[in-house]
Amino acid sequence: MKKVILGLMVLVGAASCQEQQKIAFVDNTKVVNEFNKKVDFEESFKIKVDAFNKKADSLNQMIQMEAQEFQSQASKMNKTKQEEVYNALVQKKQMQDYQIGNEEKALQTEGQKEIDTLVKQVKAFIKDYGKANGYTFILGANDAGSVLYGAEGKDITEEILSALNKGGEAKETSAETTATE
Repeated sequence: MKKVILGLMVLVGAASCQEQQKIAFVDNTKVVNEFNKKVDFEESFKIKVDAFNKKADSLNQMIQMEAQEFQSQASKMNKTKQEEVYNALVQKKQMQDYQIGNEEKALQTEGQKEIDTLVKQVKAFIKDYGKANGYTFILGANDAGSVLYGAEGKDITEEILSALNKGGEAKETSAETTATE
């Protein structure tokens, strides 16, 4: 009886050892940076950032012009009037800086939220792609070193990027680069 159980355990162990796992890796940074939706977002967001910068520069130039005008007129004013105009100018500058700071924070938040959404889309796509193509693991390679080495034949970055940018589903591929280990 012990020999039968031992034999079964050896057979189960041998069978599990022969099961090959399909493993590949993806350059996370490249996939996210070359994702068409991210490229498009960055182009449209750059327009918003440029408009914000122009507005901020314009407001700063207006304050500088007012300050220069104050300096040229200050000698013609009494001390009380000088302090009054100066304090009003300082207060205006502070309010402007506050407004610009809030707009800048809102712009940064909007940009980060969109990037986070795109990263989530990429992760979900890779997960679905892995399932549809029979992968046991798809590892992420990045500068932090989650994949320190990977054989070129196991790099499916271009496949993922191509499928992702086509807007297609995570359909099965028959590429040789996804051979099992």
